[in-house]
Amino acid sequence: MIEKEIKIKNTVFKGIELDLCDNSKLLVITGKKGYIMCGYLNINTAQKRNDVACIVTGVKTIEDMLNSKVVALTVKAQSLGINMDMDVNKVLEILAE
Repeated sequence: MIEKEIKIKNTVFKGIELDLCDNSKLLVITGKKGYIMCGYLNINTAQKRNDVACIVTGVKTIEDMLNSKVVALTVKAQSLGINMDMDVNKVLEILAE
């Protein structure tokens, strides 16, 4: 497992890369207000829990996540101004407010 700190606007997020097997990783960036996750995790569960959550796909590292765009999100994430196809760095700026 690899953990990386990501600092945006004086807010520290935690990036986690967890090897699932030889060619697959579970990726998530977490913060106090919400999180961004790879496609292995379920947006419907996040929605049921009323979480601020977004999904990105096609990523293999935390750096890939930071250069990707939102492909799914919860209603609670939308209520903060997060939208489909938004850059992850912009999402983190919103979550840092």
